[in-house]
Amino acid sequence: MDEPFGALDALTRAHLQDELLKIVARTKSTVVMVTHDVDEAVLLSDRIVMMTNGPAATIGEILSVELPRPRNRVELAEDARYVHYRKEVLDFLYTRHGHVERVAA
Repeated sequence: MDEPFGALDALTRAHLQDELLKIVARTKSTVVMVTHDVDEAVLLSDRIVMMTNGPAATIGEILSVELPRPRNRVELAEDARYVHYRKEVLDFLYTRHGHVERVAA
């Protein structure tokens, strides 16, 4: 799925993310999803494949997300492991490989 929840308001997005988690748990399905939302990636994923920038983008890092299921977004917000995974993704995006190139003004 490519950015399936990107155009939704926050409450609808959260509801559909929760529904996706239930469907995956019930069907034991594998879902491959593209997202630019760090919280969405950490909440929904068992593994996050982070890409480098640009037209020749490659796999930069793969992060295994070892959070128990079922996942509760409210409880995870204060979970030290969740915060750690979120920081790892942000660090990759802004420090290691995903820095935004400055546009000349």
